[in-house]
Amino acid sequence: MRLRARNARRVTLGLAGPLTAALFLGPSPALAGPGDPVDPQQEAANFAKTQERASDYLTPEGTAEQTEEGLGSLAEGVVEQATDPGRIFVTDLCWSKGQGCGGDPRLDEWDERGHGVSRPVQFVGRNGSTLVGHVWRTRSGPARRPLVVITNGSVQASEELYWWAAQTLAKAGYVVMTWEPQGQGRSDTFGAGEDTMDGVPSQSTGHTFYDHTQDALDFALSSRRSPYCPRVSRSGTSHCDKQESRVADGYATAHNPFRRFVDRSRIGLAGHSYGAAGVSWAGQADRRVDAVVAWDNLCDPSAGTGAPGSGTSGCLPGVPSKVRPRVPSLGLSADYGLTPEAFLTEPDPQARNHASRSFSKAGVDTGELVVRGGTHYEFSYIPTPTFGATLRGIDLSAWYTTAWMDRYVKGDRTALRRLLTDRWRHDGVGASVDANGDGNLFSFYHRSRLDLGHDGGPRVRCEHLRRGCDALVRRDGHPASYSYLAEATSPDR
Repeated sequence: MRLRARNARRVTLGLAGPLTAALFLGPSPALAGPGDPVDPQQEAANFAKTQERASDYLTPEGTAEQTEEGLGSLAEGVVEQATDPGRIFVTDLCWSKGQGCGGDPRLDEWDERGHGVSRPVQFVGRNGSTLVGHVWRTRSGPARRPLVVITNGSVQASEELYWWAAQTLAKAGYVVMTWEPQGQGRSDTFGAGEDTMDGVPSQSTGHTFYDHTQDALDFALSSRRSPYCPRVSRSGTSHCDKQESRVADGYATAHNPFRRFVDRSRIGLAGHSYGAAGVSWAGQADRRVDAVVAWDNLCDPSAGTGAPGSGTSGCLPGVPSKVRPRVPSLGLSADYGLTPEAFLTEPDPQARNHASRSFSKAGVDTGELVVRGGTHYEFSYIPTPTFGATLRGIDLSAWYTTAWMDRYVKGDRTALRRLLTDRWRHDGVGASVDANGDGNLFSFYHRSRLDLGHDGGPRVRCEHLRRGCDALVRRDGHPASYSYLAEATSPDR
């Protein structure tokens, strides 16, 4: 399969002040407030951005790649199910991994094309369900590297949808693990024994996204000397014997095959949708974790459960317990939600910020970045127009996810310049596809914010990134053109 490169990207950088403590710029007098009618022409242009990504894959070459990969994946899945009767996954929506479940086809054959190294893994979760995934790294790089575990969203959320993040982070010097929660992709639909119906259906009970995020981290830290054994289930049952039996039969993986590269003292979690809730909680509850990035959206586990769209900071249903904000946690979200609908009235500008502001009150570094015209699917590459997204939201997400992990997991203080870059307010590629030529990728409806320096670094607080603040920098140390695809598919040197 031939990878399709994007057009060259040129970014026009705007002026900004030095890297110092920010002068917070409050809002100017508003022309409209929450509940007032929106400008229909402005909203039409904003909502049209939800179809920008289609230009990336609705091409003859892109369609052919999807078809080829989809047919191959379907055949592979049929054989896999037939040869592993101890795992039932054909009842999952995305088990075939075709079309809308296959992710970005340009990221396939990562190993074969010399971009890096990946290995498939399979392990038993605490409730006896068999979970599948991959681990990622590069051949080049240090002997010990930080670890990032990525948790998918629910329903139509195979791990391929998040390979953009896995490969980009691996290129940045991380060992990365992607995996499919119970009921997603080719992971088991059911648990085992008396836990057979535990977590069924996963998107309703929810607790599997919290429990299995920790299970995935346990597996990622397992080694030859300390092989993986799942924790005791909620019913008090141990399924360690199932893990050992499947390892002996050649189905499950005994331990992380890349464990010798992992620095267990530096760990990050990232997740999307229900997975964002999972990592928001696990990052605060699990003392092994150093930082969190939550894609639509960060939640505050100290607030308990908050219904989706309720405007509260609480997590999705199933959160195991209340825990206080502890580690630096970044949220990324978008103007429109799970089922995008155009605005008729002005939304609350702080609607996406409730959890991040709770982290600020707890004295924890945080942020919330809202993609203008974006949807819930900015953070999962689904190549079908039904699940629309902007063209550049995924690049912005890759940039900030990497920078956040570099700053708070690696401890690289130079990453602060990338977090405070002005580039996404003056993005040339974004302007070239925008109806009004606007290259500012931050929402004008919802406030984007950063609140940094609680860990003793430079104190920065910017409550309106679209408008800008004195802390933003013009030179962030990287070339003007940025693309997750170019990063992921660069040579492994």
